[in-house]
Amino acid sequence: MSMLTLMLTLMLMMETETALTLDSAATAVVVTVAAALTLHWLYRLLFCPLLLLRRMQDVGYVAADHRSRAQVANEVRRRRKIGDLPPVYPNGWYRVLDSSRLERGEVQNVTALGEELAVFRGEDGKAHVLDAYCPHLGANLAVGGKVVGNCIECPFHGWQFRGQDGKCVRIPYAEKVPYFAKVRSWPSCEVNNQVLVWYHCDGAEPQWSVPEQTEVTTREWVYRGRTEHLINAHIQEIPENIGDFAHLNFLHTPGIFSGADLRYTDNKVVTFLQHSWKGEWKPESEPNSHCSQMFLTHCLTVFGLRLPLLDIYVEVRQVGPGLVSMMFHHRFLGRGLILQSVTPVEPLLQCVTHTIYYQSNIPAVVPKFILRAECVQFERDVMIWNNKKYISKPLLTKEDSTILKHRRWFSQFYSENSPRLQYQNNNLDF
Repeated sequence: MSMLTLMLTLMLMMETETALTLDSAATAVVVTVAAALTLHWLYRLLFCPLLLLRRMQDVGYVAADHRSRAQVANEVRRRRKIGDLPPVYPNGWYRVLDSSRLERGEVQNVTALGEELAVFRGEDGKAHVLDAYCPHLGANLAVGGKVVGNCIECPFHGWQFRGQDGKCVRIPYAEKVPYFAKVRSWPSCEVNNQVLVWYHCDGAEPQWSVPEQTEVTTREWVYRGRTEHLINAHIQEIPENIGDFAHLNFLHTPGIFSGADLRYTDNKVVTFLQHSWKGEWKPESEPNSHCSQMFLTHCLTVFGLRLPLLDIYVEVRQVGPGLVSMMFHHRFLGRGLILQSVTPVEPLLQCVTHTIYYQSNIPAVVPKFILRAECVQFERDVMIWNNKKYISKPLLTKEDSTILKHRRWFSQFYSENSPRLQYQNNNLDF
């Protein structure tokens, strides 16, 4: 072998060894990254709460003819016949914010009941809700404003408004504060880790209190997640489902693996899994006539065979027009609670949240699966609500009598001066 051949052979061997070393290093990096991503996914699955926030166009609309879902959503809002609607804002308590989103000394801008609100937590830890617009020159107190003690300071001229009653207590450049200088203060409370406001069309004081869920306030049960949906419907149409038992065993019979798109829920491939429901609804008597209850039994069949061990029992209690608690228990998977809130953003736009709390000794994956399954079923209703017309005098059978009973019960939250929809805003795009 010549010297040149020997040198070439050695160089080739060195290059091969270097390439093998680089390949091994690259493989090690890929394996490490894959392992890290897997561990991160497992950690989120097993320990982190589920947070699912849906935009308006994400659910209930079908993209077609080269149009996006957002375009379809806007067209439906403009063209849909809305029907003879009840008043748009019933009297009652409404959730405006989760307590966890409002730290001490923090302010949030919230749109609810057709109003812009400044929600802030004073230095004493108490949450306050004021109209967002400063009566001086109209600046938004929640956009650039800051908390000073238990007041909120306007970002425009520094006027300070007391959270307790909305009274202006300081104008930095004025010798005297006018006695009439104030901003509207909303009656509010903080219950079950939620900041709530009281709405009444005549300005009446709260007529009932929101009951505490002991398992939540004592932290006996653990927060495991929340979903949020924006729904294009009248507020009454959402809780009315409680009295509509016929739709449960039609719309919600297909298993959750059939998904939420109503075009495909009857897919024969996944009909091996079916749900069945049996329920009873009734209003409560005084002094809790603003409450109603539903008792629901959920059964599961696999290939037509009912599995009693999988039965879930649910006790639903509605408090006023906008708050619902769903207490459920399973023989092996323990007990939990879903808090549903329905808050009007504007007359035909509702913000609906579902927040789940569960026994701490049950792995987080269980309540997260329950919340995700509930979300699939709920989004089937969303697809109906987003596209339906409200019928004030529906054509019903005797089996639908609970719907009328629920409407009569719900009517107590309207007053003579409750606002009605005067026109449909066709310029709001998503």
